[in-house]
Amino acid sequence: MLLTVSGPPGSGKSTTAALLADTFDLEHVSGGDIFRQLADERDYTPLEFNKLAEENEEIDRDLDRRLREIARERDDLVLESRLAGWLAGEHADFRFWLDAPAGVRGERIADREDKDADRATEETRAREASEAQRYQEYYGIDIEDLKIYDLSVNTARWEPDAVLDMLVTAVEEYDAAGDEGKYPVDGIEYDF
Repeated sequence: MLLTVSGPPGSGKSTTAALLADTFDLEHVSGGDIFRQLADERDYTPLEFNKLAEENEEIDRDLDRRLREIARERDDLVLESRLAGWLAGEHADFRFWLDAPAGVRGERIADREDKDADRATEETRAREASEAQRYQEYYGIDIEDLKIYDLSVNTARWEPDAVLDMLVTAVEEYDAAGDEGKYPVDGIEYDF
């Protein structure tokens, strides 16, 4: 089984993906971890590395290629990244989108990174705008188009365990006999 968890920074992707992986005894692969590792290896902060990615598209393309290959070649995992649902496409059994208001996400990031919440919110908005532009330019993906997702959840409304329960219920209550089709991921040019 391949589950994807996508959403903007601070939406609870990592927390939820880890919980899903534990619940279903699946491997957890995080695009954010890979991105931060690449940034750290080059002595950049994630924000600095994101800015560098604006000038050097190979950074994004390399990361996205790696995530797409993982989705195509592996099973029994939870793939988590902003584009995981798009990159996994037809290979995903379920595609989930998590979100929360920008201020909530900024607070979460501020707590995680021990920084000012307003600054974290501002940096996150800048990062999101930059990434949205690149996704559109590189692949023709409108990151705000959520139609490919099986379920979208505002994580500001529920605790992580309740969000997990919703997703677990969606997976466990799935009946293939009643499935009239997942939303196709078409028109995307994976030009890696």
